[in-house]
Amino acid sequence: MTSSQACRIAAVQMVSGPDVAANLAEADRLIGEAAAAGAGLVVLPEYFPLISTDERAKLGICERDGEGPIQAFLKDAACRHQVWLVGGSCPLAADVPDKVRNSTLVFDDTGRRVARYDKIHLFGFQQGLERYDESATIEAGSDVVTFEAPCGSVGLSICYDLRFPEIFRAMGEVSLIVLPAAFTYTTGRAHWEVLLRARAIENQCYVLASAQGGVHAGGRRTWGDSLIIDPWGEVLARLAEGPGVVVADIDPARIAEVRASLPALKHRKIS
Repeated sequence: MTSSQACRIAAVQMVSGPDVAANLAEADRLIGEAAAAGAGLVVLPEYFPLISTDERAKLGICERDGEGPIQAFLKDAACRHQVWLVGGSCPLAADVPDKVRNSTLVFDDTGRRVARYDKIHLFGFQQGLERYDESATIEAGSDVVTFEAPCGSVGLSICYDLRFPEIFRAMGEVSLIVLPAAFTYTTGRAHWEVLLRARAIENQCYVLASAQGGVHAGGRRTWGDSLIIDPWGEVLARLAEGPGVVVADIDPARIAEVRASLPALKHRKIS
């Protein structure tokens, strides 16, 4: 584990709609609320700039890497609010036509971009009339990404990645895993909390999940329940539904205590 210091972190929960400008304004308000609560690292939810009934709408706001109004907003917000900002996810240009990358961008408190992660696992689900197929509009990423922040090493993941523990093992001994998400109500009710707590317990680190949570324009309902969980699997803070912010403190001594008393990471036999 890299050296780290005590740090307050925040998960932003939103109920984004089809109006990008309105979503950015709401994200900015909530980042400000998190900063006012003392957070040094703030995480936005997946698809924070846009959730639409038209799954191809994301193609219309897709940006080239390093340029565009959504990326400019993230850079400016991080600098203005003086926080490390994990930008949920936004659509960036893909290598194949008519698809995007679902990308998390991270900016430090000076507005410098320090990391990019492209969602590796693409959600597919069908139950009755409820159907999702991210692979129709999204090109999968391939690289596991971590970055160094004042709170220590941070691993990046997005939503459906939660179901694949091997990605988190590949991060190494991180202090914090962040997971922006837009979990469906159906799958969230069944599996959200148990999977997040499992990832914290097995990796003996903090987990922050920032979610979309509520009924969106057009009727889609996301699960919400943004959570911050400690390395023992205890839920430190949560917000069930609706826009808002949850905050908690990362304590490096707590990570060290858990890893010393139950050295499961050192007992691994398969890598």
